[in-house]
Amino acid sequence: MVHTHFVWSHGGNQVFLCGDFNGWLKYHQMVTVEGSLTTFMTICDLPPGLHKFKFLVDGVWRIDEMQAIVEDEYGVNNVVVVEQPQLIPQMFPVNDGLPVMDIDGYGDRNHADGASTSGSVPNELEVEITGDDIQTTTRRLYRHFSSYKVYDLIPDSGKVFALDDNMTVEEAFLVMHEEGLGVAPLWNAANLQISGMLTASDFIMFLIELQRNRAMVASNVNQLSTISAWKEGKLQLHRRPLIQIHPDDSLNHLAVRILENHISSIPVLYVPEGSTCPQLLHVAYLSGLLEHVHRHFEHRIAYLPLLQRSIAALPIGTWIREVGGARELKTVSPNHLLNDAYRVLIDEHISSVPIVDDKGTLINVFCRSDVLSLAKNNAYVHVQLDQTTISQALQLVDTNTHDRFGICTRSDTLYRVIGLLSDPGIRRVVVVEAATRYVLGLITLRDVFNLIFRDFS
Repeated sequence: MVHTHFVWSHGGNQVFLCGDFNGWLKYHQMVTVEGSLTTFMTICDLPPGLHKFKFLVDGVWRIDEMQAIVEDEYGVNNVVVVEQPQLIPQMFPVNDGLPVMDIDGYGDRNHADGASTSGSVPNELEVEITGDDIQTTTRRLYRHFSSYKVYDLIPDSGKVFALDDNMTVEEAFLVMHEEGLGVAPLWNAANLQISGMLTASDFIMFLIELQRNRAMVASNVNQLSTISAWKEGKLQLHRRPLIQIHPDDSLNHLAVRILENHISSIPVLYVPEGSTCPQLLHVAYLSGLLEHVHRHFEHRIAYLPLLQRSIAALPIGTWIREVGGARELKTVSPNHLLNDAYRVLIDEHISSVPIVDDKGTLINVFCRSDVLSLAKNNAYVHVQLDQTTISQALQLVDTNTHDRFGICTRSDTLYRVIGLLSDPGIRRVVVVEAATRYVLGLITLRDVFNLIFRDFS
């Protein structure tokens, strides 16, 4: 049997799949993907051969004219040809004893507390990943990146922001929220230079500081410390030299700087001849590098062997205990207090955690960057971290699930995950069971970057 993806991308409220592979008698419910309201997906285990199918969309039988179609004496149907996969010995075996994924029905999943819920952890065929695959991919990417410069990542048109470090904390984070910035360079007018970077993590630390002094918020909300004074005085942060990149540096150099410094973005600075004042041309992000890979290898992914592999076969991401992995995935419930949720993000050095219900089904994702929305209308003034739940906080902020995270299954390829993460608004992809949306794992920009660029340095 072969895992076969079926996709309906033309909208609807409720979509089912039906085909000759189940005698046209059983309906497979399809679920939305990537936070989209119009694209639905399911996975079926099918034998090799030709199979006919249709979609039942809000009670109406439909075919997708963008997919293969066949017409016979019984009517018009979509058609898929399932090929026999080449079996390769497994290098990363799945834990013995786990139930096989039942996309069409419901099995039993036992939790640590003894409770049983619907669905099961997929026990998928995982092909061998050899050292040659990794080395070949890394070597070819290194050679490719050597021929491109940071300048090639700068768009032909657009805008780049730098915040005056004499702005108040309140003003700075409000600008970041309104402009959709997860990170912003800081400009020091006295020294005529970029002095640092302001991030969502800074705002979390700011809220924790305010939590200790609620009186300051109530009486002096419009006269908060400047960014420079707050970072140097309130938190007494260790100041390290600004990490920057030149537009003529190679993409290899950019990748190495990101890896070595454990950061996700670098300001691109240029000093014109005869001047001492740097110009901020761009902020280079991890997503920009992945978008470059996705675009340049779209029609030749075989050139980079790892891109063809399913994520189930790769040493990548963070997973629930049943799946296993180097690190266990952290999740939170909607009733988690903000204070506890932020501590999980900070203490675990992670940028997001999936929000799940009592059955482990994906509800949303709680991200560090969500905190920036609390700057709108001074919403953070009304939030007490030790009393406000995640559910209550999300009602105060603007969270658009379409551009905050992606969704995939374990059988999706690394190339597809890279495609999702190439969107600047998407910094993580949640791995779920296709039929139930049960959360299995989480893959971030950093996870992909560490896998395919890990030998660059």
